Formats: sequence, structure tokens, C-alpha cells
Amino acid sequence: MNPALHTSQIHSLPLLARGKVRDNYAVGEDRILMVASDRISAFDVIMDQPIPGKGQLLTQMALWWFGQLGDIVPNHLTGEAPESVVAPGEVAQVAGRSMLVRRLKPVPIEAVVRGYLAGSGWKEYQQGQSVCGVPLPPGLRNASRLPAPIYTPAAKAAVGEHDENITYARTVEMVGPELAARIRDISIRLYQRAAEVALARGIIIADTKFEFGLDADGQLVLMDEVLTPDSSRYWPADQYREGTNPPSFDKQYLRDWLEQAQVDGKPWGKQPPPPTLPPEVIEATAAKYREAMARLLG
Repeated sequence: MNPALHTSQIHSLPLLARGKVRDNYAVGEDRILMVASDRISAFDVIMDQPIPGKGQLLTQMALWWFGQLGDIVPNHLTGEAPESVVAPGEVAQVAGRSMLVRRLKPVPIEAVVRGYLAGSGWKEYQQGQSVCGVPLPPGLRNASRLPAPIYTPAAKAAVGEHDENITYARTVEMVGPELAARIRDISIRLYQRAAEVALARGIIIADTKFEFGLDADGQLVLMDEVLTPDSSRYWPADQYREGTNPPSFDKQYLRDWLEQAQVDGKPWGKQPPPPTLPPEVIEATAAKYREAMARLLG
């Protein structure tokens, strides 16, 4: 495996933006090179230590899922090799961890679909028996499977800020009724397909988020990453028990460690700078990602 890559340095292309995980570079006017680094964020704070191999794993999983879902909605992949657009000395930084994609107009909505009650959804349900304005039946417990998947969108935030849960009515105000409905309906279809595929491989996808853009013709296109442990809550089906938090293949292990971590002798306040990750936490986090990949892709 290549050395861990915290931050890519591609000088042959203009840098567009660095996100929590991805570094995006312009390729002409119509394409973007997305490089998945090994950075990891939790509570919207990027850790100083990378997780070796994470960028390759995320990219290979996303590419696999794009292949599984291509008949539901077009995606942003160009089919071209990312290595073909960088200088020879930069190939090692992009090999296996990059996607060369179409440049789109992003829709400023995170399309979140939940099939199970977990995380912030469980907290919100306990307060008012609803999640993001979607009423739910009484008597549900932590990790309960929902009667049907629900769409609970969020408004995208800048790097370092929290995405804000919003109602479906707010998405209608933001993008209009037709596009809002299309995003909702396609997102639920994508989730249902993915949940079925994953369950056959022993993984429960409790919830996930999708991102979309519009091409020059106004066609809706699935973009960014899709159905990775960074954008989804993955649970092992054989360890699922309603009423308790199942062990997960996502960043939950790291989040749990950070909840107990200290900086300068005080509990970490979930603001930069983050705690230093010890080697055993880095390796255990990497192992979670590898196991998810192994179960899913075989």
C-alpha cells in the first residue's frame, strides 16, 4: 500500500478546493480531478493524522456503488483515467484514490435517507417523535428499523461548519418543487437498492447521504462520493440488536474515542486543534474501513 497521503500536492492543475477528505483540481473548464486523501474528520474537525489506505478504500467503494446504481440516475464519472491528466511525477498521488468527473452545478442540499433510527435522528425522535419534520410512530427504540425509509435533507455547510438539518418544505423553497421532489424520490430509490445489495453481503446501511449536481442541460446527476463509510452508517447484520448501538464500520469508533479524549489535560471541546491520534486508534479505524470493503466487495 502506498504511504498515507494527508494532503495532495498536484502542481500541474489548478486547485479548486480542499474539503474534509477530497482535494479538487480543475481539468480544463468541464472536468474535475477529485483526489481522496487519507484525512479523516470527526465532529467537523479534520484530524492531524491520516488513516493509511482510507482514500483508496473510499474511492474503490464509491466506484463500485456507482456501478451498482447507474440505471437509477446518471453519475459524474467520465470514464477517463485520473492518471492521464497529471504530470508523471504526480501519478503516485492520484493512483487508486482519484476520480476524473464532470464539472457540475452542485445542488446545495445533502440528500439524507434513513432506514433506521440512529444518531441525531434517535435524539430528535425522543424529543418529539419525529425526525426533520417527518412524524414517526410511537414505541420506536434506538436502532429500530423504520416502517419505510424517510428522507431528511440537510443544507450543506462550509468546511468546518455543521450541516443543518432542514425540512422537505425548505428544500422546495431552495430549489423549487419539481427538483426537490426528484431529489427526494431518487434518493429513496438509491437507498433502497443499496440497502438490499448490502444486506445480502451482511451489512445494514442504517442511513446515508447523497449529493447531486446539474449538468449543462439541467439533468440531475449523482456526484461526490456515494455509500462509503464516511457518508453512511454501516452496521454488521449479524451483530444488530434493536435498542442498542450496533458496532459500526464507519467513523463511530473514532468518534467514541474522541468523546473520551483530552487536550492539555481537559476533555476535548470538539474544536480545533484536535487530539493526537495514538497508533492503536489509527490502526483500529483503518481496520474498520478494510472490513467494510472486504464484506461488501468480497
